[in-house]
Amino acid sequence: MHPLVERLRGTLLPAVVTPMDADGVIAYDALSAYAVTLTKHAIGGVAVWAHTGRGLYLSPGDRAKVLETWRAATDLPIVAGVGVPKSTTVRTLDEAADATVEMAHAAAAGGADAVMVYPLAALGEQEDGHAQAVALHERVAAESGLPLVGFYLHGEAGGYPYPPELIRDLLSLDAMLGVKTATLDRAIGCQDAIWAGRDTGKLLITGEDRMYGPSFMWGADTALVGIASAQVELSAAVLRAWTAGDHAEFLTASERLDRFAAATFYAPIEGYVQRMLWAAEWEGLVADVAAHDPYGPSLPAGERDLVIRCLEELHRSGQ
Repeated sequence: MHPLVERLRGTLLPAVVTPMDADGVIAYDALSAYAVTLTKHAIGGVAVWAHTGRGLYLSPGDRAKVLETWRAATDLPIVAGVGVPKSTTVRTLDEAADATVEMAHAAAAGGADAVMVYPLAALGEQEDGHAQAVALHERVAAESGLPLVGFYLHGEAGGYPYPPELIRDLLSLDAMLGVKTATLDRAIGCQDAIWAGRDTGKLLITGEDRMYGPSFMWGADTALVGIASAQVELSAAVLRAWTAGDHAEFLTASERLDRFAAATFYAPIEGYVQRMLWAAEWEGLVADVAAHDPYGPSLPAGERDLVIRCLEELHRSGQ
């Protein structure tokens, strides 16, 4: 078993935002300050290049500098999301795999401790998609030299549903640390994925911002979530209470986090990145000039008001 499994078990890894201006230019001073502040919290590591950080939209140079910035800020484990960049045109599954491996090489070169493999949606349409998914993960591990986190992403953000047998096959790989579930609102899919990993000894990672508390009740033991990019302590409090068996505090913390999740994770789901940035700005984690997501949908001003009002209410109630 890879030593990172036990190091990360029971911890929170925020899927961090990437501070940018309205034109998509990364604000590296703001990123450095954000990284220093965030890593002062009781977290187990961070996830860069993930969906929340718009990793697939960044240029190779920006991805490298983002990783370099986080590596300079912390000795905690860094998991880097790897997949097919949005700027890359691929026509075949082999080309998609090549692009994923290339990004994994860059993660290894930049000092990442592990990679999280974005699911290739096209595999879900293939008769042998299960075998090809396993082969992709084996290839990424072999060629990058890094351990892996699987990524069951399903919903508006892309991906495809990983059946339980695929979860088990992925977790049987020596290089696999665990599988993250991010099914958005698909409780049965989330349960099936977590239950498929029981008794494997690998990490059962929740990425369920809207089913965060329930996912621990179903068996998740570690968290890698975008909601923690702005609400670190609140996210950590839920996990901490569950791990400690303090069910009264678990219910209290879960109710508070659910209120914030309801104000940030709803249709259009892709808008959650901007909502996280608004929240991070209000929390003083990111400067206002760097709290932009140019890659998401245009959102009405009222949505920002909803996020801020929720944060103010949580603050007044003693968050």
